[in-house]
Amino acid sequence: MTPQTTLNQHLPFKQHCAYVEDRSPGTGRLAPRAAFASDAAVLGLDGRWRFRLAAGLHDTTDGFHAPDFDDAGWDLIAVPSCWQLDGVPGEPRYGAPAYTNVTYPIPLNPPHVPRENPTGEYRYAFDVPADFHADGARLRFEGVDSCFAVWLNGTPLGDGKGSRLPTEFDVSAVLNPGRQNVIAVRVHQWSAGTYLEDQDMWWLSGIFRSAAILERPRDGISDFFVHADFDPATGAGTLRVDVHTAAGAARLTVPDLGIADADPAGPFVIAHVEPWSDERPRLYTGELVSAGERVPVRIGFRRVETADGVLLANGKPLKFRGVNRHEWHPLTGRTLSPETMLEDVLLMKRHNINAVRTSHYPPDSRFLDLCDEYGLWVVDECDLETHGFALADWRGNPVADPEWREALLDRAERMVERDKNHPSVVIWSLGNECDSGENLAAMAAWIRERDPDRLIHYEGDRDSSYVDLYSRMYSDYDHVAATGVYQEPMTVDPTVDAHRRSLPFVLCEFAHAMGNGPGGLLEYRDLFESHPRLAGGFVWEWIDHGIAQGTHYAYGGDFGERVHDGNFVADGLLFPDRTPSPGLLEYGKLCEPVRVEGDAIRNLHHSRDTGYLRWSWRLEIDGDLIAQDELPVPPIPPGATYRFRHPVELTKAADAAGPGERWLTVEAVLAADESWAPAGHVVAWGQVELEDAPFSDADPLVDQAVALAADALLAASTPGGTSFGSATIDRGDAAADYLTPQRLGDTVTLGAATFDASSGELLGLAGLAIEGFALDLWHAPIDNERWSSFTAPPLLQAWQAAGLDRLVHDVRGVECEPDAFTVTTRVGPVGLDHHLEVAYIWAATDSRLSLTVHTAPNRPWPCPIPRFGVSFQLPGELDTVSWYGLGPGEAYRDSRSAVRVGQYQSSVAGMQTPYLFPQENGNRHQVRRASLTRADGTGLLLSGAPHFDLAVRPWSTAALEAARHPDELVPSGRLHVQVDHAHHGVGSASCGHPLQPRHRLEATPASFTFTLEALQ
Repeated sequence: MTPQTTLNQHLPFKQHCAYVEDRSPGTGRLAPRAAFASDAAVLGLDGRWRFRLAAGLHDTTDGFHAPDFDDAGWDLIAVPSCWQLDGVPGEPRYGAPAYTNVTYPIPLNPPHVPRENPTGEYRYAFDVPADFHADGARLRFEGVDSCFAVWLNGTPLGDGKGSRLPTEFDVSAVLNPGRQNVIAVRVHQWSAGTYLEDQDMWWLSGIFRSAAILERPRDGISDFFVHADFDPATGAGTLRVDVHTAAGAARLTVPDLGIADADPAGPFVIAHVEPWSDERPRLYTGELVSAGERVPVRIGFRRVETADGVLLANGKPLKFRGVNRHEWHPLTGRTLSPETMLEDVLLMKRHNINAVRTSHYPPDSRFLDLCDEYGLWVVDECDLETHGFALADWRGNPVADPEWREALLDRAERMVERDKNHPSVVIWSLGNECDSGENLAAMAAWIRERDPDRLIHYEGDRDSSYVDLYSRMYSDYDHVAATGVYQEPMTVDPTVDAHRRSLPFVLCEFAHAMGNGPGGLLEYRDLFESHPRLAGGFVWEWIDHGIAQGTHYAYGGDFGERVHDGNFVADGLLFPDRTPSPGLLEYGKLCEPVRVEGDAIRNLHHSRDTGYLRWSWRLEIDGDLIAQDELPVPPIPPGATYRFRHPVELTKAADAAGPGERWLTVEAVLAADESWAPAGHVVAWGQVELEDAPFSDADPLVDQAVALAADALLAASTPGGTSFGSATIDRGDAAADYLTPQRLGDTVTLGAATFDASSGELLGLAGLAIEGFALDLWHAPIDNERWSSFTAPPLLQAWQAAGLDRLVHDVRGVECEPDAFTVTTRVGPVGLDHHLEVAYIWAATDSRLSLTVHTAPNRPWPCPIPRFGVSFQLPGELDTVSWYGLGPGEAYRDSRSAVRVGQYQSSVAGMQTPYLFPQENGNRHQVRRASLTRADGTGLLLSGAPHFDLAVRPWSTAALEAARHPDELVPSGRLHVQVDHAHHGVGSASCGHPLQPRHRLEATPASFTFTLEALQ
């Protein structure tokens, strides 16, 4: 160490801790290099360390780094771990997690931090084998948050910042082989580095990634850089490996390339190589050998470039079907096991995701190893975000302050040097949400000189003057469409406008996966595929950052934070336990690499044919399986479309079957095991109705109800008001089929149905008790209605201002007609004058009861409505739901790609989707018929013309809305049923575009009809 980087070990620590508030990235550190394994010895330091948490620098322990310091009274803590998550879930021992999205949890006073600065003091005693070569040995920390100083055997080694980047120290002079050694580390929660790490996540601290001492042979390999280019025109690969050794030279062997004991500098030109891609992640294994060390290497030939505004991978257009991935586990926070990393990769591959943006820092390098092996394109992002400076109009923003340049360049260098040998990494990202500044341009310039073969990304470069991709977040459809045809707005600096228009466009974040949603993914996909310039994008984000707290997962505010952003940290496609959400199923369906559309199969792969798939067909009529078989499909070249003929067996089965909805499903599964999924895994499917067959034979009861609704609509549309007159219809001889309501004291009977004579409310059907039957426009608000990043105010505020959460139902008339029972009401909010005139028109034959609901607003309403339907309650023992319609999972009007028409069954509990923050969920879309039954099969049958939406819950909407965590929801003993004509779309407005007009649900004149029948 040079004198200026040596900590003064003779002074009390409290007098030499200036590095905490120093903008410098650290002192005493070794130059960054690639992460690689070798046959050199590794002394792992992961384990149980002694630990004490100090309140700040004023509370630290003098002399704690001395080898003979008595730490027997200190606690034990795992390394790696985050100290705020140590202990029993829900009972942290050392401080508490805190979540903010933008706001720094400390005063904005760079580079200074508060006196109250939680500081973890770590000690670890370990034995070093006598044959361990200390000469050249390095102490390596993979990740420490946010600032630390380290001593070995009482000798100070240095300090470092840059939490999610490795730091190495030379320990050759102080390591004692054959004896016990003691390492001491002091970790500060807040430091100058905190101002560079405001990354929309939990604030957690500690040695959260692995630590080790690495033996470095005197004549070993110090570093190397693999350059493996692929020429798409010829299929040739060019290989060069730049190797740095401490002494002597290294040799390269790659058997599959015919390279044996050669000078790694080459260059080697191989006439034909298999390129690396997400679809075929071909890795050539080899070895670098020096006199003292053997290093395995994995080489992937590939070329990612831009040409005429198009992103190309190995010469062919590339579309990112990506996700933004934070590192997260609900028990261990940012400390992940290899098994968890592999689980992430397998889930991505199995849901047709092909790319990852490592938001907003480089991940554990073992994750990149998996991306190399299994095939995922990676945008590797620097450990940098200064979003909180936006609240001060970006005053003092480090990316625009020359005093921070060294720290920013250091972070760029450490990222590039560590990850430069990963073929999966094709784009370097400078960071996230830092606004603009010359330090970012300096980072780009350094990276471009060091690694000219990869692209550079930074969304905050609004004019794209120093990057290789035009990138935006959450652009609406109009902007994306305009950009696709090079018609986006001019750059601020007109001199770089032509340059930006020459770049591919990527959405580094889009479709915010918070709670119920995201909706509108299909529209983005269609835009991406319509324009070559559009290179796809990355959904925000991969996983909900919930922290396990007994029976639920905690989010911002659950730990008493003074400043927090609530459940905005729960915005992933996975629930915290890594269960796929409906949003991931939707995205996975839309990301299919092959697509079945009618009798056409499109291969959307950029380089793989479909020979790895096995195809089958299945014919169902009204949900019943009629016939199925294999479908012969030849290998379809990438980018090509194949039209298949209906097999003879399919045609015969369809012709022989009776009436009903005839649905053909074509499915593609893996023909053999792949590294990421077993044979039989479903890759793609498509469903088409073969003909416009009626759902069932004509239903005179439904016909009657529809006709009555038409009469009511005519009455409502007459000049002078919206009142409903008596609805009559000329039925001719069919009139005898319809029953006449009978008034009996306080009740009215209509066939098997009983009504309250005063209010007209349905009380029961054939002995089945029914409660609370009424028009319902409200649902428990979803996150995309509670939050708004780009439109103001959030939709929930508009709904509350319009009184939709306080509607009053005023009965205006109850009338028994010869063949119908009609109830008219006025439904409007307290304190306001907009309302709906509503007519319930009931008709019956025997045990079947039909309802037509007709509504008409008195004037235009000030906002859309959440839903339009009826709600009622049934006995709680009806705990089985069967339905024919879209399923098996939940779906809404703008998020229904992942469901298909079929016959399904579920328990009521299984109908619920446990979003971290309780909200509207579990809707089944376009249901034709449904039964709610007890164990003995008795219950209620619902059917609609042509279909309806259905939700069944063991608790009320009010209970769902009041809950803040799912474990607060307790079954009420009743079954709460929603039968809806329509829903407002779910969208992505919590952090995204406004809902498309076609998915809005307005309060306009409307009618719908369905029937109820008791199952006895």
